[in-house]
Formats: sequence, structure tokens, C-alpha cells
Amino acid sequence: MTFLHRRTVLRAAAGGALAGAAAVGCGPSGGDTGARAAADPSVRATGPPPGPSEAAASPKGGRASRRPSSPSPPASPSKASPALSLAPLPPGLPAQIEHGPRTGKAVALTFHGQGEPKPVTELLGEAERAGARVTVLAVGTWLDAQPQLARRVLDGGHELGNHTMHHLDICTMPAAAASAEITQCAERLRRLTGGIGRWFRPSRARRATEQVARLAREAGYPHVLSYDVDSLDFTDPGPEAVRRAVLGAVRPGSVVSLHFGHAGTVAALPAILDGLHRRGLRAVTTTELLT
Repeated sequence: MTFLHRRTVLRAAAGGALAGAAAVGCGPSGGDTGARAAADPSVRATGPPPGPSEAAASPKGGRASRRPSSPSPPASPSKASPALSLAPLPPGLPAQIEHGPRTGKAVALTFHGQGEPKPVTELLGEAERAGARVTVLAVGTWLDAQPQLARRVLDGGHELGNHTMHHLDICTMPAAAASAEITQCAERLRRLTGGIGRWFRPSRARRATEQVARLAREAGYPHVLSYDVDSLDFTDPGPEAVRRAVLGAVRPGSVVSLHFGHAGTVAALPAILDGLHRRGLRAVTTTELLT
């Protein structure tokens, strides 16, 4: 399949599945137009995952109740999660990471994770055909709605992390509510994959406040994942504008912010990957970028 034909197919698939999707972004200007779910400060966090590392224990075993009124326990991961065997990070990394080493030939394409299954699967497949690996920061409500996509991300060799439970403006929330946003998403990740993932990215903000960074550390995320290239794809400027935004700013070591759930991003990805290849740059997971 030619590059142009593949791009046309991706655009058609994404456009049909995403008609009417709300634009939801995380830029500091608050320019996204997605509907905000109402925060419930009365919801208390269940506590941080055990241990300071990014790998949390699998759900506890035990026999499920056979009473009809009892809910079924969450299913255990079908196999060992790659999140449980991540390479150690080098010492001295900052608490908030905006980019990796500028001396290499790698970049990290990071996706804010929420969107319909078909275009998400198309996008991941396109990345894999090009030999690229990406980092997905998942929204907890998306994991609830599309639990199968957590395993799809990991099975493709990609990386999965935490982008809060409801994608609210976490940096303006009280500490208890902000903590619940982090830990509830972490629990979804642990239930679905066996680990909470390595990376946390705040919702609706490029950088975390000191409070949010502290709460993330307490939940098992020593580093907040920011970025140095903002594609602004959540504003739906069209595939060509997304391509120009990324390739016009990307450098060795860059961490690029992109989003699932936007047809222009799906359509722009082949050209972005081709442009990186022409510059001798590889798209890798954030862990690979830093290690």
C-alpha cells in the first residue's frame, strides 16, 4: 500500500468513527472543548498502590462469591504485564520530565488516551508497521469503557501510563480529590495489566503543580511526564497542520504530545513517522528514550 493510499484509508476510518467526538486537550490555555465531568470531592482515594515502584501487585486472589447479588471480581491479567519488567531509569532524572537526551536519535510520541476503539487500533497498527513504539497515558474512564485496549497497547510493545481518572483540571483541585484522580486511574491500570505503569501526566496541564507532583509520588509515580512539543491536535486543525506542528519543532530527545480521539491525528501519523525516518529519528517509548 502506498503512503498516500494508507493515509487516505486511515483518514476515512478515523473520520467515520470519530464524528461528533469532543476535542479534549491538556494545554495550559484550557483551549479544549470536551465536557468536564463533575468532580466528587467526597470520593476518597483507596490509598496509594503498595510500594514506591511503578509495578504494583496483582489483584488479590480468592474465591468469588456465588450469591447473585455479589459483583464479579475483576479479571486478573491474562499474562505477565510488560509494566512489571521495565528497565530501571538512570539516576538524576528531574521530577518533571520534558525531554530526553539530545545526543541520540530517538523521540517519544506520547498519546493522551481516550477515544473510540477503531481509530485507536488503526493508529497503533500504523505505528507498529513503521517500527514505532509509543507511550499512551490513559484516562481511567476510558479504561472502564474500553478495557480491552489496555492489553492491546501493551501487546503492541507500547507503554501505558496514568492520565487521571476523569480528565479534569487536576492542578486546581483540592488535594483529596486530586489524589483520588491519580489513585483511581492507577487502580484501573493495575486491575487490567498487573501494574500501574511508570508514567503519570496531569490532565489539562502541561506541568504539574508541586501538590500534584507530590501526590503522584505518593501514588507510585516518581516522575511526572511533561513534553517539549505540543502538536495542538486536540484543536482539530487538520492533518497537515498536525504534521507541521510536530515536524517543525521535534528534535532528538523530544517528547511529543498527541491525542487519541481525533481524526486528524490518525491521518497525520504516517507523514509524521515518515518525516522522522527521513531525519534519522526513531519513535520509541518514553522509557526507551530515557534509558
